[in-house]
Amino acid sequence: MKTLAAILAGLVVLCCVSTQSRAQATAGEEARNLQTVIEALEADIRELRLLSERIDEAGEKDGAALAFRRNERSFRLLADVDALIIQVTQLPEGASYREEVERQLGTDIEGIGSAVFGRLNEIEHKITLYTKELDTLSGSTLVSMQAYIRSLESVRLRYYEALVNHFESRTALGLSSEELLKRLEPRLFLHAETLAGKIEFTGAARKEVQNRLNQDPGNADLGTALTNFDDRHQANVAGLESLIALLDGIGVDSSEYKTVMLQHAPSISINFFSTKALLNVLGKGWDAVGSAVSANGPDLLFRMLLFVLVILVFRTLSRIVRRLVLAACDRSSLDMSVLLKNVLVSVSSGTVMALGVLMALSQIGISLAPMLAGLGVAGFIVGFALQDSLGNFAAGAMILIYRPYDVDDFVEITGASGLVKKMSLVSTTIVTFDNQTLVVPNSKIWGDVIKNVTAQTERRVDLVFGIGYGDDIEQAERVLHEIVAAHEKILEEPAPRIVVSSLGDSSVNIAVRPWTKTEDYWDVYWYLTREVKLRFDREGISIPFPQRDVHLISGQQT
Repeated sequence: MKTLAAILAGLVVLCCVSTQSRAQATAGEEARNLQTVIEALEADIRELRLLSERIDEAGEKDGAALAFRRNERSFRLLADVDALIIQVTQLPEGASYREEVERQLGTDIEGIGSAVFGRLNEIEHKITLYTKELDTLSGSTLVSMQAYIRSLESVRLRYYEALVNHFESRTALGLSSEELLKRLEPRLFLHAETLAGKIEFTGAARKEVQNRLNQDPGNADLGTALTNFDDRHQANVAGLESLIALLDGIGVDSSEYKTVMLQHAPSISINFFSTKALLNVLGKGWDAVGSAVSANGPDLLFRMLLFVLVILVFRTLSRIVRRLVLAACDRSSLDMSVLLKNVLVSVSSGTVMALGVLMALSQIGISLAPMLAGLGVAGFIVGFALQDSLGNFAAGAMILIYRPYDVDDFVEITGASGLVKKMSLVSTTIVTFDNQTLVVPNSKIWGDVIKNVTAQTERRVDLVFGIGYGDDIEQAERVLHEIVAAHEKILEEPAPRIVVSSLGDSSVNIAVRPWTKTEDYWDVYWYLTREVKLRFDREGISIPFPQRDVHLISGQQT
């Protein structure tokens, strides 16, 4: 960087002279600001000269370390020059001292671009030389050389950024930048093309290694190769992303490289989006689809027909299995509940259909092993997340085994009552007498008292009728016996019971307890209630309502 240091040394002297003239022109504040930048430049130039002299004398290892530090100083020096140019452009318009500074500054920064390009040539030569040596290295030496090449590539990119910033500074100063652009644009273009090719190549190679690793998961060499491809891919993507920003900075169309980033970058940035890039991605995708259809169209059509055929065959088999299982359950000597039969039929037909879907998917090229493994993992996750549902499943299995109720049984469970219509392994559906549908989780049913009203074939009707204390109890019992004996749905065995059950506050209560078939319960209940009222009225037997006597005691006031 000797050339750059010499140029900037001359620039410092000229800027100091211009700054002093401006100070005499009542521009003291601007002069002090520029003087601060210039002092920083002078310090950087001194340090840069010392490093350059030392590099020529040092050995290979120390020379590489000092060269790295010289690059860092050069970046800082270039940044300070750009800052100086920006400050000059912010001086008052039309001021004579500004024009003088701009003229002198424009003359003295002409060589900066050439100096930076010279440094770039040195770095690219080293990158090329050391990259060729990689094939002869191994072990830690190989890793060290790869890391050194990466650092050189990083330095090269920073020099590109410095050149773009210098291009913008020259433009802001009103200087011609055509020569700089002619030298910079081809370099950025070739570097971007190289990285884009590497990204596409490593992407294809990584995909192939991944496929082979899926077939041989225990191969450590494939795993190492995949890791190396991932590292190189990430580095190339990061480099191309930086180059896209640099190309945009000098006004060069970078849509081709944005397209590559949209297709291959692990994460999408808003900077990659442009109308042309999106159209390129869509166009390439459509071309890929068209090529795939034209090349694989007949095979794809045959596979789709085979997929549909397998689904139809297994659908028919599912129905056949459903009928066979249902027939087997009906003919079985086991006393199965209707609920258990329905569940067995549903599970068997569903299993056959699930196997059909898996076989159909295998016909169109979808591997079943990863899918089954994924289903296993997903099942574990879903099962852990849906613990309540698993509890319902277990409760449903217990209900099917112990059969506390069946279809069309009248039950009272968890505060709900009605007829059982259907049951799954998760819930039971109950329809109330006013035609409301209740879906009750099985875990709530199994964890509570289950009252099955219609589980027994016979049921006792419990009624209580009250008569007045002045009525004839024997007459009332005779009338009740006649009413009970007259109804054909009341069973003789067990025999009905008619007894005085209690002496109430307002009535003598007689309990009537006949037996009937479970399905005739409500017919008997409603008949007895109506007939007792009619006969008591005809026989002159009263049915008293609650009453209370109130006695008033008058006392003499004193």
